[in-house]
Amino acid sequence: MADVAEIFTKMGGEFVASPSLFAEKLFQTKAFLFDWDGVFNDGSKFGDQGSVFSETDAMGTNLLRFGWWLQHKKVPPTGIITGENNPASLQLANREHFDDIFLQAKNKGFAFDHFLKKHALKPQEICYIYDDVLDLPIAEQAGLRVLVNRKGSPLFRNFVRRINACDYITFTATAFGAVRESCELLIGGLGKYDEVVSNRKEYSSLYQAYLNDREMKQTSVLYWEAGEFSAG
Repeated sequence: MADVAEIFTKMGGEFVASPSLFAEKLFQTKAFLFDWDGVFNDGSKFGDQGSVFSETDAMGTNLLRFGWWLQHKKVPPTGIITGENNPASLQLANREHFDDIFLQAKNKGFAFDHFLKKHALKPQEICYIYDDVLDLPIAEQAGLRVLVNRKGSPLFRNFVRRINACDYITFTATAFGAVRESCELLIGGLGKYDEVVSNRKEYSSLYQAYLNDREMKQTSVLYWEAGEFSAG
């Protein structure tokens, strides 16, 4: 992990937790959760489309899940929790066969509890990638937390550090590949980066086996209505 951490630190990433502790938490991780606005994009809205995503980031999530699959021989539970009804987030979750997407999650702590119960997981087994205030109920509980850097929120970054709600802060700002950076860091921390890229490049039998397992997943779409989540 030390050599990987050095690369990211030189680029401007900040390890709030030591690289050794980050690695320890990573190897306890069993599932990945993503915020949407401000993580896959800068939070800008485009009419009914909501906020968009980058294919570069989408590839990052796929490579991360493949890396975890190489180590554990199963696809990790993966989900998106967003406070709005973003069609693009639903498109990505369905296309990439994420396990769950929570829409209109005004209290993200409720969504987190639902995800934990569904997959029989403990909070410390979750890696959460996020950027803002509404995410803190999850970030304070999750085992491994990556905060997406936003230059306009210096006080928020300091606050997050003080309450011990992040382990790493990205050097990439929102909408400029922060998800890809986070995923590459996690894959590198697992010691799987070269293996992941080589197998994906060759469309190897290993990658095809992973892809088959991934495609078997059906995305659960949950909307927050009347004080509870219901299937969409």
